[in-house]
Amino acid sequence: MTELSRFVGMLEVTSAHFQDSTPRFCDAPDPYEIRFRVQALSWLELTKAIPIRDDVVFDSLSFTRGRNKATSSWTGPFRGSLAPIAPDDAEYLARLILEQETGNRTYPLTDEDVRRARVQRVHREDKTVTVSVPDDAEPANELAVPDTEVRESLRIQAVVASIGARMGMQIWVPRSDRAAVLGEHKALVDALVDHLPFDYGDVTMGTIEQIDVLWLHRRTIVRAFEVEHTTSIYSGILRMADLLALQPNIDIKLHIVAPEARKDQVMRQIKRPVFSLLEKGPLSESCSFVSYGRLRELSQHKLLAHMSPSVLDEYAEEAE
Repeated sequence: MTELSRFVGMLEVTSAHFQDSTPRFCDAPDPYEIRFRVQALSWLELTKAIPIRDDVVFDSLSFTRGRNKATSSWTGPFRGSLAPIAPDDAEYLARLILEQETGNRTYPLTDEDVRRARVQRVHREDKTVTVSVPDDAEPANELAVPDTEVRESLRIQAVVASIGARMGMQIWVPRSDRAAVLGEHKALVDALVDHLPFDYGDVTMGTIEQIDVLWLHRRTIVRAFEVEHTTSIYSGILRMADLLALQPNIDIKLHIVAPEARKDQVMRQIKRPVFSLLEKGPLSESCSFVSYGRLRELSQHKLLAHMSPSVLDEYAEEAE
């Protein structure tokens, strides 16, 4: 397993090689077109996957024995595609992996392991780069926010969710906000989804799952909303930009929801130079501002159940 340097399983090739460009490992165009059919002989849970730096492995393999674990001098056999290793090494690893399936030894993940496991490779025209998205749970150097301000933010989050639900959308809100949002609008319980129906990488999913509100139709994100009442406006916009950078082919409308007094700040942040260089195009072409007042106005519309999400465009303002 890349980044963690753990042996996580063993596959047996069951076919000759063939060429298939169907996107599977990356978004189109997927560069990994030469493929094999395989079956899993063993597949370990991550906490049971065997670290190569563990003494039982490192001191026994011919290409790591006697090497310095702190350097990359032993990584050569892993840097090439389908690089063969010595039969004795292969047999030893196969035995370890099979024994680990029924063994009791575990290798708990450290905080650093979790961080490294969340990296993702993004394929650019000129090269492949590794990216990661910081955990929003990391402490921020911000002043404490009064409970009344937090409550207003959650109330607006619930309004956004309820508008989408009345239009027939399925709704996603982060798990950490779900109880509070349901406390504001109990009728949302039937519209909320427990799992997102996507198969993106861990980094992309981690980004999407933290967006304040998603309107979903089947397996498609129709609209995405960040409510910026008290937090730094930059944080929500940055999350939207991360999503577009990770998935440039995704086609959704993004909205920053905030008090009218914060509109100028939102517009300035959306038009930051760094956000104009996204592969999909400037963030300002995908992300707009919706004020609390206009949002509440829309929520009072008696015909919401007969409207489509495109009506929101009449209430949103784009950065000029």
